[in-house]
Amino acid sequence: MPHLLVVEDDPQLRGALVRALRDRGHAVATAATGMSGLDAAVTDRPDLVVLDLGLPDVDGAQVLRMLRAVSDVPVIVATARDEEQDMVAALGDGADDYIVKPFGAAQLDARIKAVLRRLGAAEPEPALRVGELALDTASREVTLAGRPLDLTPREFDLLVYLGRRAGQVISRRELLAEVWQQPLGGADKTVDVHLSWLRRKLGETAQRPRYLHTVRTVGVKLSAPEATEADGPGSAAATTAGEA
Repeated sequence: MPHLLVVEDDPQLRGALVRALRDRGHAVATAATGMSGLDAAVTDRPDLVVLDLGLPDVDGAQVLRMLRAVSDVPVIVATARDEEQDMVAALGDGADDYIVKPFGAAQLDARIKAVLRRLGAAEPEPALRVGELALDTASREVTLAGRPLDLTPREFDLLVYLGRRAGQVISRRELLAEVWQQPLGGADKTVDVHLSWLRRKLGETAQRPRYLHTVRTVGVKLSAPEATEADGPGSAAATTAGEA
């Protein structure tokens, strides 16, 4: 039974979430303030934290940053803030998912299960290698030319999905559906945001790609620099442009 921590200051909503999540087979603890939630997350070590941003003592975004400094527990931000910059900031601070109020209990439950499934134990597979990029799925470690890369869990999952199909162009819709388990369509910016972060960590840009190549109107592919450099000016790689 997954152990959840719900950090939510609204007592009515908090109670409704507890009842709904327990009905769906979760063990649920709660906290009404940011600091009590942070303490519970560190002390009790839940399997996942559902975190509101509008908390009475400390803003949830700050709680998330403090939590990420000491723990890698999965976090789903559940908030009324629906601006894109808030979502981008939360994902950048280490949130594993972002859901906007109002939402149904079934939707939250599906997202919780998706995050736990994605981050759960799986049968180890051989390390993936694309050029000088090495991805060890057993240890969840990535190196580039022997240098370790510090990736978030979601960045790692995205890179592994692309690495398993290196050289193939993958659509954003497929990435959203398979990596995030959210078949929401092309308007969602989640994939683009994570690709941009990955590019920075790989030492490249959308205008000067080395590993991550955007093919206009089609999708993105991961390929070794040697392969793309050999394609020539008329290749698919040469059509890449624009921030993914």
